[in-house]
Amino acid sequence: MTLPRRRFLQLAAATLPAVSHSAWAQAWPSRPLRLVVGFPAGGTTDIAARLIGQWLSDRLGQPVVIENRPGAGANLAAETVVRAPPDGYTLLAATSSNVINTTFYEKLSFNFVRDIAMVAGVTRSPLVLEVHPSLPVKSVPELIAHAKANPGKIALASFGTGTTSHVAGELFKMTAGVDLFHVPYRGSAPLVTDLLSGLVQAAFDNLPASIEHIRAGKLRALAVGTAERSQALPDVPTVAEFLPGFEASAWVAVAAPKATPAEIVERLNREINAGLADPKIKARLAELGGTVFVGTPADFDRLVAEQTEKWGKVIRAANIKAE
Repeated sequence: MTLPRRRFLQLAAATLPAVSHSAWAQAWPSRPLRLVVGFPAGGTTDIAARLIGQWLSDRLGQPVVIENRPGAGANLAAETVVRAPPDGYTLLAATSSNVINTTFYEKLSFNFVRDIAMVAGVTRSPLVLEVHPSLPVKSVPELIAHAKANPGKIALASFGTGTTSHVAGELFKMTAGVDLFHVPYRGSAPLVTDLLSGLVQAAFDNLPASIEHIRAGKLRALAVGTAERSQALPDVPTVAEFLPGFEASAWVAVAAPKATPAEIVERLNREINAGLADPKIKARLAELGGTVFVGTPADFDRLVAEQTEKWGKVIRAANIKAE
């Protein structure tokens, strides 16, 4: 059968973009990548990003440059990636903070769920509910009972208004039906300093920042926020063992601009998941108090949507506003 010239040209035109698009994705990467981190160097997110960045560099044959762009509660880094060309060369070290920010900040110039494509997970670590040893409680039920007997008198610290630590505390207060006094800090380090001194009595903190103080007996861990017990503190129960359904954890993942070609997203996912199976990377993440966080891009898109809704409800119910 001979096609009319016009029909032949139409079919050829329709086919060319797909062919060139596929060829372009197969040629990727032909230059260095950058992985943008919304926090300063040296923190958990930065360490995890550098760890997986080096792995990707070795696997892809191109340097992965870590670019620290702290500011605006990690929104500066997210916006940088949202505005970048969707060509697979600019990636984001996405965290649980990004899903909280979607509701916490009322006038963002981007929508994280709409404008970001999740690529792969890296690590997940518990938030740990801990108290100063002077507080006369040794379990979650004892803390709840003590708080109900002393409403508004126990200071529950966080590492900042609208942070993962803060919303975890608000979720705990709502679930347990207790009145704790929120004290925000500018980061985990000053929170831990005042908790160690007894200036504040309790906190939800990232496990890596507190684990050595817990092991030394300077802080008392009552529970971890993850659905399962932490391998780093196997004898410490989960909050959910006392308050069913409770879950609060910090995670680090890799994301890209929404229109990044699926072939590139899928390749990055495969390479990162291969890295997370490497014993050296697993051991290093365990040192940080975390576990490898493996899944498909669809798994993480779903996680972002679910957590955006979950933390949005907590933020609205607690009337948390950006300062």
